[in-house]
Amino acid sequence: MEKTNTKCWLITGCDSGMGYALAQTLLACGEKVVATVRRASSAADLLAQYPATAFGHVLDVTQTSRIADVVAQAEAQTGGIDVLVNNAGYGVLGAAEETSAMEYRAMFDVNFFGLVEVTRAVLPYMRIRRRGHIFNTSSYGGYAASPGWSMYASSKFAVEGYSEGMSQEVAPLGIRVTILEPGAFRTEFAGTSLMQTALRIEDYAQTPVAARRDSVHASDGTQPNDPKRLALVLLRVASMPDAPLRLPLGADAIDRVRKKVATTAAEFERWSPIALSVGYTAPDDAVRTAQPLAR
Repeated sequence: MEKTNTKCWLITGCDSGMGYALAQTLLACGEKVVATVRRASSAADLLAQYPATAFGHVLDVTQTSRIADVVAQAEAQTGGIDVLVNNAGYGVLGAAEETSAMEYRAMFDVNFFGLVEVTRAVLPYMRIRRRGHIFNTSSYGGYAASPGWSMYASSKFAVEGYSEGMSQEVAPLGIRVTILEPGAFRTEFAGTSLMQTALRIEDYAQTPVAARRDSVHASDGTQPNDPKRLALVLLRVASMPDAPLRLPLGADAIDRVRKKVATTAAEFERWSPIALSVGYTAPDDAVRTAQPLAR
């Protein structure tokens, strides 16, 4: 029996890893998929296996002048994009001081600015139809940063702020936004999708930055989460009328987010007397005498 609720998905960054696994699994489930890749050969197998439902486009999301044309072609080919998955991205591992402007700007161009421009190209079509779902890929590090990932986390924090604000802008137009916060998935992120900072500062060799470098490389190929299962989750969430704004993915992600929430709440509570001392109604000596609550 032919599916009557088939959706069309546009997924960026499908050359390998998470994007390829998402496209492959969604196609196997009978969905239409527009996969953007940096190399045409990366989509060849998908197009051959699913000639009626797979559509490939070469796109580097940093080439903003091409994005609108690719989206327009995808709309014409498929009859309309129902779900956008902004997946393209990579990480730079190193201390903030070690990360050069060239390294972090190039990463922001992909992880944040490319995501924004793809979204801006897709939104007009979703607005006309008054429906659509946008999944923006952040990270559990985009909610709770860790040493060695400060610049990478910054790019994902930007994704979170953009998505949270935009979700409120487009909700009245029938468009939903979900921020994906994946934990460690068994993809090539810890291998070919990871860049090391070119500069190494010796003072950081005995800090958690060095330990993080070692642990990331040691985890390659043994990460606890399955990218194919992620596709099944997104398929389910895309059909929900009350989809979440944030979706941590994996036990490791849930654990880190919960710890951050608890730590932040405790910190706010401890320092609330000083925080409240800036009001016009506070006593004149409030700033001088205010003390944080006891632990």
